[in-house]
Amino acid sequence: MAIRNLRYEGDEILSKRAREIEVIDDKIKELAADMIDTMHKWDGVGLAAPQVGVLKRLIVIDLYEEGTQYTLINPVLVKQKGEQEVEEGCLSFPNKFGKVIRPKEVEVEALDINGKKVKIKAKDLLAQALCHEIDHLNGIVFTCKVEPGTLEVVTPNSNNESKKE
Repeated sequence: MAIRNLRYEGDEILSKRAREIEVIDDKIKELAADMIDTMHKWDGVGLAAPQVGVLKRLIVIDLYEEGTQYTLINPVLVKQKGEQEVEEGCLSFPNKFGKVIRPKEVEVEALDINGKKVKIKAKDLLAQALCHEIDHLNGIVFTCKVEPGTLEVVTPNSNNESKKE
């Protein structure tokens, strides 16, 4: 397991649609393990393969509570209900945060790391994370969905001052 290099704002891979994973082999399992390590190193809640430069439909999520770590292959959003306005950031957009409208509840179908079909019914933070990471797989980044006037850039050592864009 290793820490992968993150791709950042302006990298064209972040705007490309990721490809379906046909075979879950050792390379895919290693990628998933590396993504979890990378996400944890940067204290992220989720990470999509394009964020580490791999155009594959693979996401990892960890809510840092017992039993809330997910590795999902070829995830598909099949249902959504309600809406919530949430504050979002992204490991690929360091120090940028903004308000985004996301579904309050979602249902996602995917394969787990062993190739078994799974269905996840999620709400609140998990629903938000699933939507954010699946967006990455479709070449959509959160800054495209930020409510006008809510995008903030928080610079380290700025005495908690922030700049709205």
